[in-house]
Amino acid sequence: MSTTPAPRIAIIGAGPGGLTCARILQRHGITVTVYDHDSGPAARNQGGTLDLHEDNGQIALREAGLLDDFFRLARPEGQEMRQMDAAGGTVLFHHTPDEGERFKPEIDRGTLRELLLNSLKPDTVRWGHTLRSVDGPAAGPRLLRFADGTVVEADLVIGADGAWSEVRRALSGATPQYSGISFLEAWFQDIENKHPDIAELVGQGSAAAADGERGLFAQRNSGDHVRVYIIQRVPVDWITAAGLTVEDTTAIRSLLLERYRDWAPSLRRLLTDNDGLYIDRPIHALPVPHTWDHQSAVTLLGDAAHLMPPLGVGVNLAMLDACELALALVQHETVDDALRAYEESMLPRSTEMQRLLDHGADDLLSDELPDFARNDMAAD
Repeated sequence: MSTTPAPRIAIIGAGPGGLTCARILQRHGITVTVYDHDSGPAARNQGGTLDLHEDNGQIALREAGLLDDFFRLARPEGQEMRQMDAAGGTVLFHHTPDEGERFKPEIDRGTLRELLLNSLKPDTVRWGHTLRSVDGPAAGPRLLRFADGTVVEADLVIGADGAWSEVRRALSGATPQYSGISFLEAWFQDIENKHPDIAELVGQGSAAAADGERGLFAQRNSGDHVRVYIIQRVPVDWITAAGLTVEDTTAIRSLLLERYRDWAPSLRRLLTDNDGLYIDRPIHALPVPHTWDHQSAVTLLGDAAHLMPPLGVGVNLAMLDACELALALVQHETVDDALRAYEESMLPRSTEMQRLLDHGADDLLSDELPDFARNDMAAD
């Protein structure tokens, strides 16, 4: 980009998408500031493990100059996958990655974030900045107003602020809608010593089971941890409707055991033997398609642009968005031209994926083997 003076670029959100965009811009000599509502990089647990795909997430890391570092940190063994029979607990399908397989190795979300943060110039990220509004004319600079009273003027505002994006309000009136499917997260620590049966069940990657109305997805994380997602078709307020809160661990366990009463004992242990509290995670998605009228100073990437059910594409699409947006800003003379080029590519791609995954949360409860499993079994 050869504009003079250089545009003032503000990214809202220090997740994988926002940080990837910042890193690629900085590699090309473009100044950028990232604002995040967290008080610091260690303010909260960043969540579970991610599989970064060769055809999107890894492309972004290559442009960021971090692909080799990623492979040093990633867990290729995490590509192991088991599909279980809910009633019998037997293994219906088992994928073990080949030696050197790198299509979608796993990495903890916190580890990926740390890799990206450490690649940025000092003070790139301004912590403790909760965005309240994006003001100003569609064709001119924007004013970012933060909860602490800070006001920042920017020539480009990039919304990488996730499902409940504040930046999205400047472009679209769309809001995420509840899918009818809810996750309840359970956490297991020191599994080789405390939960050896769960360690054996999950293996080095993941194990899943479903019966059409309920599901379980267990996922190995680094540090001898396993996260389990208890998946149910329930009202969004199912816990409070039962007169409970997420702190009522014993009562929730009893409720889950009743709902999963016909499941194999080995799988029911994933419901009840967790260390600490459950975490309620209702699944939301944006309307399909989600588009907006082009503006010359604001755009979106990742979940802010195309929130979908969690079927393994979210972080990969966010990082690909970030990569394409950053490269468009490098390659075009003006911010407006760059945004037009980026949105002309990103919006059709995300709309296609949104349509593919529309109501896809139901697939999380399907007791049928996924297509890739059936194809692998047919090839044997």
